[in-house]
Amino acid sequence: MTRFINTLLLSTALVMPVAVTPTLLHAQDKKEERVYHDKVRNEDHHWDDHEDKAYHMWLKETHHKEAEFEKLKEKDQQSYWNWRHDHSDALLKIDIH
Repeated sequence: MTRFINTLLLSTALVMPVAVTPTLLHAQDKKEERVYHDKVRNEDHHWDDHEDKAYHMWLKETHHKEAEFEKLKEKDQQSYWNWRHDHSDALLKIDIH
């Protein structure tokens, strides 16, 4: 009986990190995900590397100061979404994989 319990405990100790890690990583990814709402088109936009590249192109094109998107005034955020709808990743030559 003791041998069975020891085997069970050892198996649990070896398998537990493998079983829990993907769940923790997924939760961590979700926590960092940023979603913004476009009021004019009533759409949600998920912020990713492509969006970040496009945003920096918009900053340069419109001569805005460098700032994090969430710190922009609401009218400037909406101005970005309006611009973004006319500028696809392909048009901006943002690498699409």
